[in-house]
Amino acid sequence: MILRTLLLCSTLAAAALAVACQNSPNAAEPQQDIVVPGKVEDVPAFDRFIGGKPTPEQFRKRYPDVKLVLPGEIATREFRMDRSRYFAELDADGRISGGKFM
Repeated sequence: MILRTLLLCSTLAAAALAVACQNSPNAAEPQQDIVVPGKVEDVPAFDRFIGGKPTPEQFRKRYPDVKLVLPGEIATREFRMDRSRYFAELDADGRISGGKFM
């Protein structure tokens, strides 16, 4: 009887875990509905967003106040410490794969 109860509980727990994993957002896919005004304050959240390899358009929608500088674009190189300008690196698909604030 105890063995059946344990088996039933572990089956239900596995099923609940499977459902929870299917409904959780994928960290590799940037969420499109979030807009972060102003400069970047939450660096870990920004790093997670960049880790999802967003397109330049997705970046501009998420961080509309941060100047995105893509490879080949001309920009001044004054030193900014407020994380308001991001020099992006693009992968072969044209998605942002990294970069740095300057």
